[in-house]
Amino acid sequence: MNLNDEVMWVEKYRPKTLNEVVDLNHVIESLQAFLKNPQSMPHLLLAGIPGTGKTTVAICIARELFGDKWKSFTLELNASDERGINTVRDRIKDFSRYGRTGFGDAPYSLIILDESDQMTGAAQTALRRIMETSSRTSRFILICNYSSKIIEPIQSRCAIFRFSKLDKNAMVEHLKKIAQNEKLQLLEEAAERIVEYSEGDLRHAINALQTAAAYQTGVIDEQTVLQVFGEASPRQVQLMLNKALSGNFIEARKMMYDLIGQYGFSGSEIVRQMQRELLKVPHISDSQKAELTDIIGEYDYRLTQGANSDIQLSALLAQFSKFEK
Repeated sequence: MNLNDEVMWVEKYRPKTLNEVVDLNHVIESLQAFLKNPQSMPHLLLAGIPGTGKTTVAICIARELFGDKWKSFTLELNASDERGINTVRDRIKDFSRYGRTGFGDAPYSLIILDESDQMTGAAQTALRRIMETSSRTSRFILICNYSSKIIEPIQSRCAIFRFSKLDKNAMVEHLKKIAQNEKLQLLEEAAERIVEYSEGDLRHAINALQTAAAYQTGVIDEQTVLQVFGEASPRQVQLMLNKALSGNFIEARKMMYDLIGQYGFSGSEIVRQMQRELLKVPHISDSQKAELTDIIGEYDYRLTQGANSDIQLSALLAQFSKFEK
Protein backbone atom coordinates (compact mmCIF):
# COMPACT_ATOMS: atom_id res chain seq x y z
CA MET A 1 0.00 0.00 0.00
CA ASN A 2 1.20 3.48 -0.87
CA LEU A 3 1.91 5.46 2.29
CA ASN A 4 0.09 8.44 0.75
CA ASP A 5 -3.14 6.41 0.88
CA GLU A 6 -3.01 6.51 4.68
CA VAL A 7 -2.46 10.25 4.98
CA MET A 8 -5.34 12.57 5.78
CA TRP A 9 -6.31 14.42 2.62
CA VAL A 10 -5.88 17.78 4.34
CA GLU A 11 -2.15 16.98 4.65
CA LYS A 12 -1.87 15.06 1.39
CA TYR A 13 -3.16 18.03 -0.62
CA ARG A 14 -1.66 20.82 1.44
CA PRO A 15 -0.02 23.33 -0.96
CA LYS A 16 3.78 23.31 -1.08
CA THR A 17 4.18 26.72 -2.72
CA LEU A 18 2.27 30.00 -2.59
CA ASN A 19 1.18 29.52 -6.21
CA GLU A 20 -0.75 26.40 -5.20
CA VAL A 21 -2.79 28.13 -2.46
CA VAL A 22 -6.54 28.20 -3.14
CA ASP A 23 -8.04 31.67 -3.70
CA LEU A 24 -6.40 34.42 -1.52
CA ASN A 25 -4.90 36.09 -4.62
CA HIS A 26 -4.59 39.52 -2.96
CA VAL A 27 -2.65 38.04 -0.02
CA ILE A 28 -0.41 35.83 -2.16
CA GLU A 29 0.60 38.66 -4.52
CA SER A 30 1.70 40.86 -1.60
CA LEU A 31 3.68 38.05 0.04
CA GLN A 32 5.40 37.14 -3.23
CA ALA A 33 6.47 40.78 -3.57
CA PHE A 34 8.12 40.54 -0.12
CA LEU A 35 9.87 37.29 -1.07
CA LYS A 36 11.52 38.89 -4.10
CA ASN A 37 13.74 40.68 -1.59
CA PRO A 38 13.73 38.42 1.52
CA GLN A 39 16.05 40.71 3.51
CA SER A 40 13.36 43.40 3.59
CA MET A 41 10.53 41.07 4.63
CA PRO A 42 8.84 42.35 7.83
CA HIS A 43 7.30 40.35 10.64
CA LEU A 44 3.89 39.05 9.52
CA LEU A 45 0.54 38.73 11.28
CA LEU A 46 -1.91 36.39 9.53
CA ALA A 47 -5.41 36.77 10.97
CA GLY A 48 -8.77 35.28 10.04
CA ILE A 49 -11.26 32.45 10.43
CA PRO A 50 -10.09 28.80 10.71
CA GLY A 51 -9.46 26.70 7.62
CA THR A 52 -8.61 29.53 5.23
CA GLY A 53 -4.91 28.70 4.77
CA LYS A 54 -3.03 30.81 7.33
CA THR A 55 -0.74 28.02 8.57
CA THR A 56 -0.32 26.68 5.04
CA VAL A 57 0.78 30.11 3.79
CA ALA A 58 3.29 30.43 6.66
CA ILE A 59 4.85 27.05 5.82
CA CYS A 60 4.92 27.91 2.11
CA ILE A 61 6.88 31.06 2.99
CA ALA A 62 9.37 28.95 4.98
CA ARG A 63 9.77 26.55 2.03
CA GLU A 64 10.36 29.39 -0.41
CA LEU A 65 12.92 31.02 1.89
CA PHE A 66 14.92 27.92 2.86
CA GLY A 67 14.00 25.19 0.37
CA ASP A 68 13.80 21.54 1.40
CA LYS A 69 15.77 22.21 4.62
CA TRP A 70 13.20 24.72 5.87
CA LYS A 71 12.55 22.76 9.08
CA SER A 72 16.16 23.27 10.17
CA PHE A 73 15.76 27.04 10.04
CA THR A 74 12.18 27.35 11.28
CA LEU A 75 10.75 27.12 14.79
CA GLU A 76 7.07 26.13 14.77
CA LEU A 77 5.10 26.53 17.98
CA ASN A 78 1.41 26.28 18.77
CA ALA A 79 0.97 29.17 21.16
CA SER A 80 -2.25 27.74 22.59
CA ASP A 81 -0.21 24.86 24.07
CA GLU A 82 2.93 26.84 24.89
CA ARG A 83 1.39 30.16 25.76
CA GLY A 84 3.27 31.27 28.85
CA ILE A 85 6.13 33.65 29.39
CA ASN A 86 8.64 30.83 30.02
CA THR A 87 8.23 29.57 26.45
CA VAL A 88 8.94 33.07 25.14
CA ARG A 89 11.96 33.56 27.40
CA ASP A 90 13.48 30.15 26.74
CA ARG A 91 12.65 28.55 23.38
CA ILE A 92 11.74 31.61 21.32
CA LYS A 93 14.48 33.88 22.70
CA ASP A 94 17.18 31.24 22.24
CA PHE A 95 16.12 30.42 18.69
CA SER A 96 15.77 34.07 17.65
CA ARG A 97 19.36 34.95 18.66
CA TYR A 98 21.03 33.14 15.80
CA GLY A 99 20.79 34.31 12.19
CA ARG A 100 21.34 32.16 9.13
CA THR A 101 23.96 34.28 7.35
CA GLY A 102 25.46 32.45 4.40
CA PHE A 103 22.43 30.29 3.70
CA GLY A 104 20.45 31.50 0.69
CA ASP A 105 19.02 34.98 0.45
CA ALA A 106 17.50 35.07 3.94
CA PRO A 107 20.06 35.81 6.67
CA TYR A 108 17.57 35.12 9.44
CA SER A 109 15.66 32.29 11.08
CA LEU A 110 11.88 32.05 10.93
CA ILE A 111 9.59 31.64 13.95
CA ILE A 112 5.97 30.61 13.28
CA LEU A 113 3.59 31.05 16.23
CA ASP A 114 0.22 29.45 15.51
CA GLU A 115 -2.82 30.51 17.56
CA SER A 116 -0.81 33.40 18.96
CA ASP A 117 -3.98 35.12 20.18
CA GLN A 118 -4.05 32.48 22.94
CA MET A 119 -0.77 33.74 24.44
CA THR A 120 -0.98 35.41 27.83
CA GLY A 121 -0.55 39.17 28.15
CA ALA A 122 2.81 38.77 29.89
CA ALA A 123 4.05 36.43 27.14
CA GLN A 124 2.98 38.89 24.43
CA THR A 125 4.78 41.72 26.20
CA ALA A 126 7.98 39.65 26.39
CA LEU A 127 7.56 38.65 22.74
CA ARG A 128 7.26 42.30 21.71
CA ARG A 129 10.70 43.01 23.15
CA ILE A 130 12.28 39.99 21.42
CA MET A 131 10.78 41.01 18.08
CA GLU A 132 12.38 44.41 18.54
CA THR A 133 15.86 43.25 19.54
CA SER A 134 16.24 40.26 17.20
CA SER A 135 15.01 41.77 13.95
CA ARG A 136 18.44 41.26 12.35
CA THR A 137 18.54 37.56 13.11
CA SER A 138 14.92 36.41 12.95
CA ARG A 139 11.49 37.03 11.46
CA PHE A 140 8.18 36.17 13.12
CA ILE A 141 4.98 34.95 11.51
CA LEU A 142 2.12 35.20 14.00
CA ILE A 143 -1.08 33.32 13.16
CA CYS A 144 -4.36 34.04 14.94
CA ASN A 145 -8.13 33.98 14.56
CA TYR A 146 -8.68 37.35 16.24
CA SER A 147 -6.12 40.10 15.69
CA SER A 148 -7.85 42.20 18.37
CA LYS A 149 -6.41 39.80 20.98
CA ILE A 150 -2.86 40.66 19.92
CA ILE A 151 -1.46 43.66 21.80
CA GLU A 152 -1.07 46.86 19.82
CA PRO A 153 2.77 47.06 20.10
CA ILE A 154 3.05 43.68 18.35
CA GLN A 155 0.50 44.60 15.67
CA SER A 156 2.44 47.78 14.89
CA ARG A 157 5.59 45.72 14.26
CA CYS A 158 3.91 43.44 11.71
CA ALA A 159 2.50 43.59 8.22
CA ILE A 160 -1.07 42.39 8.81
CA PHE A 161 -2.87 40.11 6.33
CA ARG A 162 -6.54 39.29 6.91
CA PHE A 163 -7.92 35.98 5.65
CA SER A 164 -11.64 35.97 4.88
CA LYS A 165 -13.92 33.13 3.79
CA LEU A 166 -12.69 31.44 0.64
CA ASP A 167 -14.56 31.88 -2.62
CA LYS A 168 -17.20 29.15 -3.04
CA ASN A 169 -16.36 28.49 -6.69
CA ALA A 170 -12.65 28.14 -5.90
CA MET A 171 -13.48 25.66 -3.12
CA VAL A 172 -15.74 23.61 -5.40
CA GLU A 173 -13.02 23.42 -8.07
CA HIS A 174 -10.42 22.36 -5.49
CA LEU A 175 -12.69 19.60 -4.15
CA LYS A 176 -13.27 18.36 -7.69
CA LYS A 177 -9.50 18.17 -8.31
CA ILE A 178 -9.02 16.14 -5.13
CA ALA A 179 -11.90 13.81 -6.10
CA GLN A 180 -10.41 13.34 -9.56
CA ASN A 181 -7.02 12.51 -8.05
CA GLU A 182 -8.68 9.97 -5.76
CA LYS A 183 -10.59 8.48 -8.73
CA LEU A 184 -13.96 9.59 -7.36
CA GLN A 185 -16.89 11.17 -9.16
CA LEU A 186 -18.03 14.15 -7.10
CA LEU A 187 -21.40 15.37 -8.33
CA GLU A 188 -21.89 19.14 -8.64
CA GLU A 189 -24.72 19.35 -6.08
CA ALA A 190 -22.67 17.30 -3.60
CA ALA A 191 -19.65 19.60 -3.96
CA GLU A 192 -21.84 22.67 -3.52
CA ARG A 193 -23.48 21.21 -0.42
CA ILE A 194 -20.06 20.48 1.17
CA VAL A 195 -18.90 24.04 0.46
CA GLU A 196 -22.14 25.57 1.75
CA TYR A 197 -21.96 23.62 5.01
CA SER A 198 -18.23 24.36 5.48
CA GLU A 199 -18.85 28.13 5.34
CA GLY A 200 -15.51 29.07 3.79
CA ASP A 201 -13.45 26.59 5.84
CA LEU A 202 -11.50 24.55 3.27
CA ARG A 203 -10.04 22.21 5.89
CA HIS A 204 -13.55 21.26 7.02
CA ALA A 205 -14.62 20.78 3.41
CA ILE A 206 -11.72 18.44 2.58
CA ASN A 207 -12.31 16.39 5.73
CA ALA A 208 -16.00 16.10 4.80
CA LEU A 209 -15.07 14.94 1.30
CA GLN A 210 -12.76 12.25 2.70
CA THR A 211 -15.49 11.08 5.09
CA ALA A 212 -18.02 10.96 2.24
CA ALA A 213 -15.55 8.86 0.22
CA ALA A 214 -15.48 6.33 3.07
CA TYR A 215 -19.29 6.15 3.01
CA GLN A 216 -19.56 5.82 -0.74
CA THR A 217 -16.96 4.53 -3.17
CA GLY A 218 -17.09 5.67 -6.77
CA VAL A 219 -19.78 8.36 -6.85
CA ILE A 220 -20.41 10.95 -4.12
CA ASP A 221 -23.90 12.43 -4.36
CA GLU A 222 -25.83 14.93 -2.26
CA GLN A 223 -27.46 12.20 -0.18
CA THR A 224 -24.04 10.88 0.90
CA VAL A 225 -22.95 14.39 1.90
CA LEU A 226 -26.13 14.90 3.95
CA GLN A 227 -25.41 11.60 5.68
CA VAL A 228 -21.90 12.81 6.55
CA PHE A 229 -23.13 16.10 7.98
CA GLY A 230 -26.12 14.56 9.72
CA GLU A 231 -28.53 16.85 7.91
CA ALA A 232 -32.01 16.43 6.49
CA SER A 233 -32.55 17.02 2.82
CA PRO A 234 -32.88 20.77 2.15
CA ARG A 235 -35.89 19.95 -0.03
CA GLN A 236 -37.65 18.28 2.92
CA VAL A 237 -37.00 21.26 5.18
CA GLN A 238 -38.08 23.72 2.48
CA LEU A 239 -41.29 21.75 1.92
CA MET A 240 -41.99 21.75 5.67
CA LEU A 241 -41.45 25.52 5.80
CA ASN A 242 -43.70 26.12 2.80
CA LYS A 243 -46.45 23.96 4.32
CA ALA A 244 -46.27 25.97 7.55
CA LEU A 245 -46.14 29.34 5.78
CA SER A 246 -49.19 28.42 3.70
CA GLY A 247 -51.14 27.75 6.91
CA ASN A 248 -51.02 23.93 6.71
CA PHE A 249 -49.82 23.37 10.28
CA ILE A 250 -50.87 19.69 10.54
CA GLU A 251 -48.94 18.66 7.40
CA ALA A 252 -45.87 20.68 8.44
CA ARG A 253 -45.96 19.10 11.91
CA LYS A 254 -46.20 15.61 10.39
CA MET A 255 -43.10 16.31 8.27
CA MET A 256 -41.30 17.58 11.38
CA TYR A 257 -42.08 14.32 13.21
CA ASP A 258 -40.75 12.35 10.21
CA LEU A 259 -37.46 14.24 10.45
CA ILE A 260 -37.17 13.53 14.18
CA GLY A 261 -38.52 9.98 14.28
CA GLN A 262 -37.58 8.49 10.92
CA TYR A 263 -34.23 10.22 10.38
CA GLY A 264 -33.17 10.83 14.00
CA PHE A 265 -32.43 14.58 13.83
CA SER A 266 -32.46 16.61 17.02
CA GLY A 267 -34.62 19.67 17.56
CA SER A 268 -31.58 21.98 17.47
CA GLU A 269 -30.39 20.53 14.15
CA ILE A 270 -33.82 21.04 12.57
CA VAL A 271 -34.03 24.63 13.87
CA ARG A 272 -30.59 25.46 12.41
CA GLN A 273 -31.62 24.03 9.04
CA MET A 274 -34.90 25.92 9.14
CA GLN A 275 -32.90 29.11 9.56
CA ARG A 276 -30.66 28.31 6.58
CA GLU A 277 -33.52 27.32 4.29
CA LEU A 278 -35.74 30.22 5.35
CA LEU A 279 -33.34 32.67 3.70
CA LYS A 280 -33.87 30.86 0.38
CA VAL A 281 -37.68 31.15 0.38
CA PRO A 282 -38.45 33.43 -2.59
CA HIS A 283 -42.03 34.49 -1.87
CA ILE A 284 -41.49 36.40 1.38
CA SER A 285 -39.76 39.77 1.78
CA ASP A 286 -36.47 40.49 3.56
CA SER A 287 -38.29 42.18 6.45
CA GLN A 288 -40.52 39.11 6.87
CA LYS A 289 -37.44 36.85 6.84
CA ALA A 290 -35.92 39.04 9.55
CA GLU A 291 -39.09 38.75 11.64
CA LEU A 292 -39.22 34.97 11.23
CA THR A 293 -35.49 34.70 12.04
CA ASP A 294 -36.20 36.51 15.31
CA ILE A 295 -38.90 33.92 16.09
CA ILE A 296 -36.52 31.05 15.25
CA GLY A 297 -33.88 32.56 17.57
CA GLU A 298 -36.35 32.57 20.47
CA TYR A 299 -37.17 28.87 20.03
CA ASP A 300 -33.52 27.94 19.53
CA TYR A 301 -32.77 29.60 22.88
CA ARG A 302 -35.56 27.62 24.54
CA LEU A 303 -34.11 24.37 23.19
CA THR A 304 -30.64 25.23 24.52
CA GLN A 305 -32.24 25.75 27.95
CA GLY A 306 -33.58 22.19 27.93
CA ALA A 307 -37.16 22.69 26.75
CA ASN A 308 -39.01 19.75 25.15
CA SER A 309 -38.07 19.68 21.44
CA ASP A 310 -41.42 18.24 20.20
CA ILE A 311 -43.43 20.98 21.89
CA GLN A 312 -41.06 23.79 20.93
CA LEU A 313 -40.82 22.77 17.26
CA SER A 314 -44.58 22.38 17.08
CA ALA A 315 -45.00 25.85 18.59
CA LEU A 316 -42.46 27.25 16.13
CA LEU A 317 -44.35 25.78 13.16
CA ALA A 318 -47.58 27.15 14.61
CA GLN A 319 -45.99 30.62 14.64
CA PHE A 320 -45.07 30.18 10.97
CA SER A 321 -48.57 28.93 10.11
CA LYS A 322 -50.29 32.02 11.46
CA PHE A 323 -47.66 34.40 10.10
CA GLU A 324 -49.20 37.23 8.04
CA LYS A 325 -47.61 37.36 4.59
